[in-house]
Parts: sequence; structure tokens; C-alpha cells
Amino acid sequence: MQTQTQLMQQMAQIMAMMQQNQQNPPVQQPLAPARDRRSEFLRGHPPKFSHASNPLEAEDWLKSVERQLDIAQCDDREKVLYASGQLEGAALDWWDAYQYAQPDRNRITWRQFRDSFRSHHVPEGLMTLKKQEFLALK
Repeated sequence: MQTQTQLMQQMAQIMAMMQQNQQNPPVQQPLAPARDRRSEFLRGHPPKFSHASNPLEAEDWLKSVERQLDIAQCDDREKVLYASGQLEGAALDWWDAYQYAQPDRNRITWRQFRDSFRSHHVPEGLMTLKKQEFLALK
């Protein structure tokens, strides 16, 4: 009997709160407009890339584009789409071939893009050599 009384009291409280909410509905904050991250990315004037005679130019391009992607607060998928949109010529041909070799090209992550771009455009030995040169600086 006591449990039923408690349940009835709780239900009465809930009903009173529901009636109060209907009389005084909570103020809805207007939704913020969706951000156009592509425009924000392009506003930073990211460079285009087609090929580089010096492999370090490819690394510089990647760092520059990644910085703009971070500023625009792009998610992983947007990073791949927007960065690949900056490719031209031979680099775009490489990207097209890379995508077609993937089982699901809509699931290519930013890390995969970045690592594949580096392995194709920046030889591993060159980065090791540059790292050694940097460490030897006095």
C-alpha cells in the first residue's frame, strides 16, 4: 500500500511538471548555421600540387594543406576530400589510381592518404637523410 502511495505521488509530481512545461515551454536556442568547412579551408589559400622535382616540395605541400585542414577543423573524411581536391596533373593521376585500388574508396582515412602520398612522392631514404642532417646541425 505504501509503495502504491509513493508511485501515485511521483506520478502526480510528473503530471504537474508536464503541465507546467506546457504552460511555460523552455526557450529554444536557435541552431547555429552549419559551418562550411570547405570554404574555410579554401579561404586559407591551400596550394595545388601536381608534381615536384624536389621531393621536399611534396612534403611542404602536405604540411601546408594539413595546417589549413586543421584550422578549418575538418573531420577525417573532409580532410581526404579537400586535400585530394588540391591535386592536379600527375598527382591527380596517382590519386585516381590509388582510389581505384582500394576496396572502399569512401573509407580512405586521412592517415592512409598522408602515408600513401608520402610513400609515393617523398622517398623514405630522403627523409632519413634529412633527419640525420638536422640532428647533425650545430
